[in-house]
Amino acid sequence: MNIELRQLRYFLTVAEELHFGRAAKRLHMTQPPLSQAIQGLEELLGARLFERNRRGVALTPAGDALLPEARRLLDQAQELPAIVQRAAAGEAGRLSLAFVSSADYSVLPPFLRAYRSAYPQVQIRLQEATSDLQLDELLHGRIDAGLLIPPLPEKAKAELEYLPVLSEPLILAAPADLAGLPSEGAVDLAALPPLPLIVFPRAISPGLHDAILAVFRAAGITPAIGQEAIQMQTIVSLVSAGMGIALVPQSVSNLRRPGVEYRPLTQSTPLVETGLAWRRDNASPVLRGFLELLRKRV
Repeated sequence: MNIELRQLRYFLTVAEELHFGRAAKRLHMTQPPLSQAIQGLEELLGARLFERNRRGVALTPAGDALLPEARRLLDQAQELPAIVQRAAAGEAGRLSLAFVSSADYSVLPPFLRAYRSAYPQVQIRLQEATSDLQLDELLHGRIDAGLLIPPLPEKAKAELEYLPVLSEPLILAAPADLAGLPSEGAVDLAALPPLPLIVFPRAISPGLHDAILAVFRAAGITPAIGQEAIQMQTIVSLVSAGMGIALVPQSVSNLRRPGVEYRPLTQSTPLVETGLAWRRDNASPVLRGFLELLRKRV
């Protein structure tokens, strides 16, 4: 069964006028082809839509049931050009975005607010994931973009684009009752009692892992790694439990936990970078709009 929108439009006009002559005039056609089109629609549907008699035309129960559905379908058809145009302009559609946990305390919330304001009809699917998992998802085309911590592996650089978004220093996260921790101000790592270090596994985030250990090496300290964790929330929670100390990106200080103090370091630290990666061959208009807005804000 193939019902044409033209047939529904003819039906709706006759239903509104309840007169074939007036309906034909509205449709800028003669009455015979209009009557034939309605008869053809009735044959397709297997039911009479109008009662015709000397007093005029009336909807049958079947016609009365079809009327709201015909209006809905015709209204939706009228919206199709605008829907297609919004999708082509990146103003509607879907975007899948992964992010490292540290981005949730820095660049992600304000940018998502700005993006939702600019593109309210885009559906965003968010997924928290470590950098290594994001790279795998990107290379297999399962996500559109990922906020991750570089560097990108050499094998991925040929397929991915990368945009730096944020650079920030490392700071100390320590138990609030740690002996030798000053009440305020910067902390010298060498002045602290030896405590286990809670850190990201190198396999998960080599850039962040190496930056943290470089700070200790510069201070002449070889830390004992007590725990490894892949989420900033977990690392800070372990610090709160007195399991050790951690060096975290500065923005993580927005994550408040009882019993945790954040302090800048007297030592200079490498800047930890967060950036956005996406496939070079991803031609999505939604992704294009996302990147344009991000570049303006960066």
